[in-house]
Amino acid sequence: MKIVVKIGGAALDDAALVERFARSVMELARGGHRVIVVHGGGAALSRTLRDLGHESQFVNGLRVTDARTRDVALMVLAGQLNKQLVAAMGHAGQFAVGLCGGDLGMFRAKRKNGGGLGYVGEICAVEPKWFEVLWGSGAIPVIASLAPGVDGQYYNVNADQMASACAVACQANALIFLTDVPGVKGADGGVIRWLELKSIPAMVASATISGGMLPKLEACTQAKRRGVGRVRILPAASVELLPGVFTERIECGTEVMQ
Repeated sequence: MKIVVKIGGAALDDAALVERFARSVMELARGGHRVIVVHGGGAALSRTLRDLGHESQFVNGLRVTDARTRDVALMVLAGQLNKQLVAAMGHAGQFAVGLCGGDLGMFRAKRKNGGGLGYVGEICAVEPKWFEVLWGSGAIPVIASLAPGVDGQYYNVNADQMASACAVACQANALIFLTDVPGVKGADGGVIRWLELKSIPAMVASATISGGMLPKLEACTQAKRRGVGRVRILPAASVELLPGVFTERIECGTEVMQ
C-alpha cells in the first residue's frame, strides 16, 4: 500500500514523540508499505521568527509570508526540522532522504490567490516518478512543505495541502494527518469519528471548523475527491497506531468519508 503521513505542529517539538513516529514509520515500511512523510513545523517557525523580532500573522489558518518569513521558513523547515526527522528515522533503522519541493523538480507551486498572503503557494504540479525511485532504493522521502514557482521563487505551502498533493500524485491508498488535537470536533465539542464531505461546508459556515482545521479539511476534501482511498486525522499521541492503519480497528481521531 502507498501511505502518505503528515506530521507537524507541536509533535515536532517533542523529541520523544518524534522518536516514536520514526519507529512507527519504520514498521510501516517493513510491513511492505511505501511511505511518504510530509512535514510542516509551524510552531518552530513561529518561535524562530519571534526570536528574530518578526511576529507571525495568519489568515484562515495560513501564515502570511513576506520575503523574510519565507527565507526563515526555508532555514527552519527545509533545514533544521527536515534533517532532524531524517536523523530520527535513521536512528530507528530506516533510510530516509530529506527533500523540499525544489529538489529534483519534484513539485511546482503557484501563488495562492487572495488574502494578501505574500509568498504562500499551492501545489500545481508533482512529478511522482521520484517517489518510485526512492522507494526502489529502500528510502522514504521526507518532504518539507516548500516549493518553487515558475518565477524561481520559493513559496511556503501549507503542509496539509502538500501532503494531499503527494497522495493524489502517487495514487495513495491512505493519507494520514497526525495532529495535536484529538480530531475534528462538532458543535457539541465531541470528536466526530466519521465525517462526510457534504457536512464540511455547513460546519465552516457556522465556524464549528476554524483556524488551522480549515486548510486541513480542504486538503482532506481534495484528496478524497481525487481518488485517495482513506483519509484519516489521528492524534499524534497515538502514533503507534500507524502500522495497523489497514489491519486494526482505530477508535480515535476522525476519518473523512466521501
